[in-house]
Amino acid sequence: MPAAPRPPFPAAVEPRAPRWVPWLPVVLLVLDLVTEAVVPDAVAAGFLLTALPVVAAFSYGPALTATTTVGALGLQLALALRAGHIDEHHHVWVYIATLLSGIMGTTLAWQRTRQNRNLLHARTVAETLQRTVLRPVPERAGGLRVAGLYRPAQAEVLVGGDLYEVCDTRFGVRVLLGDVRGKGLGAVRTVADVLGAFRATAHDTPGLVEIADQLDRAVLRDASDRGDDELFVTAVLLQYRPGSDCVEIVNRGHTTPLLLADRAITPVTCPDELPLGLGHLGPADERSKPTAVALPAGHTLLLYTDGVSEARDATGAFYPLSPRLAALGTTSPDRVVTFLAQDVHEYAGLLADDLAILALTPEGP
Repeated sequence: MPAAPRPPFPAAVEPRAPRWVPWLPVVLLVLDLVTEAVVPDAVAAGFLLTALPVVAAFSYGPALTATTTVGALGLQLALALRAGHIDEHHHVWVYIATLLSGIMGTTLAWQRTRQNRNLLHARTVAETLQRTVLRPVPERAGGLRVAGLYRPAQAEVLVGGDLYEVCDTRFGVRVLLGDVRGKGLGAVRTVADVLGAFRATAHDTPGLVEIADQLDRAVLRDASDRGDDELFVTAVLLQYRPGSDCVEIVNRGHTTPLLLADRAITPVTCPDELPLGLGHLGPADERSKPTAVALPAGHTLLLYTDGVSEARDATGAFYPLSPRLAALGTTSPDRVVTFLAQDVHEYAGLLADDLAILALTPEGP
């Protein structure tokens, strides 16, 4: 039975305040009691408690905030009674201010809770749509072990301009990884169109070059519909037949795949092809055949977008992908992807571009 696919994003969770925020009401309460103990003849005993309901509203729900209001009023009355000032004019105004603060705090807590629920619902819907566009990477597919990573430059967007797909078909495993020119919602639309076209053709089209040509026409139609003559998608397509010791690759203007073997990192040389959407600009009768690349057991093929290779450090230097992988000393897809996920982030900090990685290796005998 194939392993369950792994989601590229964590599940949506309800927004929470920082851990120290729920302690603020306690700190305020302690501060007021210490003030009362140090200055026992204070005129406005419990005056700090006026802000307690509003502070509680940032962390707790409306019911607990209302309870905090009642507690603050009770403590103010007790402190004022202890000082013998319970019905003095300024104390009455403190009680009124605390009550108003409690009403506003309870309302604020209700509104915050409502907004959090709406935000959680919206994020859940967005993640459902995201998983429809970018499906989880399967751990195994047609004799291959697979590991993947997708990280948009803007974490709140969920889907960016990079794309990937792994399809187990009657022709073997077919893989697509690409990068759309541009960003924003327009790029997401192109991502959805290209992935939809790939999923529709991967199971029925015999040749890898023919699939690339159909994707090329799909991007060209999208560009025509939008009136964008500069729309294109760089992409690399791969096919692996179970039991084979090689893979077939078609590279349409994408970053060069890498073959990992122990500490040897070898770029995979493919014929230069125009990106998807620009194929009509090249000679119509010059379509290259797929490039056959040996992929024995223990070797890993790494596909990646330029969000990896063009990540820069504080000095502007590009991420040294091959040297870093050579120093890693392993070809395990899981370990390679886990290493890059952490190392690229440590090297470049916040990403300036989307990032997608797929690592594939034949399963052992």
